[in-house]
Amino acid sequence: MANIKIDIDKKIGKIKPMHAGGQPPIIGGVTGYFHYITEMGAPYSRLHDVGGAFGDNHFVDIPRIFKNFDADENDPANYDFTFTDLLITALVEAKVEPYFRLGISIENYAHIKQYHVMPPKDFDKWARICEHVVAHYIDGWANGFKYKITYWEIWNEPDNHFKKYSEELGCFVSEMWNGTPEEFYRLYDITAKHLKAKFPNIKIGGFGSCGFYYINASPQTLAKRERSYKFHIDFFIGFLEYIKEHNSPIDFFSWHSYSGTRKTLERVDWLYETLEKYGYGHIETHLNEWNPFHEEKGTAHHSAEVAATMLGMQNTRTDMCCIYDMRMGFGKYMALFDANTYKPIQAYYSMVAFNHLYKLGEQVALECDTEELYAVAATDGKKSAIVISNITGETQPLNIEGVDLKEARFSVIDDTRLLSWSPAVSEIKNNEVYLIEF
Repeated sequence: MANIKIDIDKKIGKIKPMHAGGQPPIIGGVTGYFHYITEMGAPYSRLHDVGGAFGDNHFVDIPRIFKNFDADENDPANYDFTFTDLLITALVEAKVEPYFRLGISIENYAHIKQYHVMPPKDFDKWARICEHVVAHYIDGWANGFKYKITYWEIWNEPDNHFKKYSEELGCFVSEMWNGTPEEFYRLYDITAKHLKAKFPNIKIGGFGSCGFYYINASPQTLAKRERSYKFHIDFFIGFLEYIKEHNSPIDFFSWHSYSGTRKTLERVDWLYETLEKYGYGHIETHLNEWNPFHEEKGTAHHSAEVAATMLGMQNTRTDMCCIYDMRMGFGKYMALFDANTYKPIQAYYSMVAFNHLYKLGEQVALECDTEELYAVAATDGKKSAIVISNITGETQPLNIEGVDLKEARFSVIDDTRLLSWSPAVSEIKNNEVYLIEF
């Protein structure tokens, strides 16, 4: 028996944007599917790895916007904002705030040839280029816009080492940053200070860490990946030491996890202990790439894990989650849509269910006595809702106390039902997600 006790009158904080996402649903040059993320209530769309067919690789990334690094960075003519403008405007019109990653997309074949993974040859100039990109979108520079874009992330996964070996170079080559850790720390310091001086009201952070698998990986996994996992930890600690010594601005720290819910949640505790140790316990943290059991997308297990991660992260000090990702098409990381029909699949509806909580606004106290049964309740003072996800491995009889569910509406996600109406239930099967509104 799973016992859930709710105190609907005890408000404990805001429901946070745990249902944000990575790249938006672009097919070719078409942004006509953005209504799905509006309807899902996605609060943010993080713009990393948006290379694809749209714009033919001419948008978002710094080398794609400012193509000739030797050109005058103060001359608007040297910037190509065309397709980035189209993308950003489409997101704004869809009521989804862009979350702008300043840097490059992953180069999966960097071990064959590298294009942009090397550090910029002039860090100060790179910072000034970023300044003009920010100014274009929030201050109207170069016939630009005055959009609300809160978060500006410096780079992504500069700790992505030891994945690919180059026979020609005789060494491992990073797919994201082929410089030293110290070079990245310096680029972050220079860019963050420059942008904060120019735009004190934006939030600047980074660095999209590969993650902290080392702290709770299985012995079998460590036997294969200990070197790279340990490097992620060392890189992170080195980053904290550097920015503390140099007083670098940082409003948020971003990191990634592609593990199941339990392991991801365990890493949150370690992350905050470490941030507090170095004096950064006050900053926001964003899990801005995650997708548990992504190879199982389109199944009840995947959607239950997605829901469980959002619900679990709501009860941590994490400030935002961005699932990787909201694209359409073929690929194991494209979590929310069927590749053939472009229709939403199970995990999409887990995001919709969480949005019901987000729209209500206030989280209320809830106790659950069953591990790996995740539940969060919210209210707006008139209407209330609970979302429950069962990844315990077995059916759980439900006992919900503290609220009257006689007139409640039950909706379920499983292998065949996509947040569909359900009769009132007294149990929740393994890998089911329930939204209960009352």
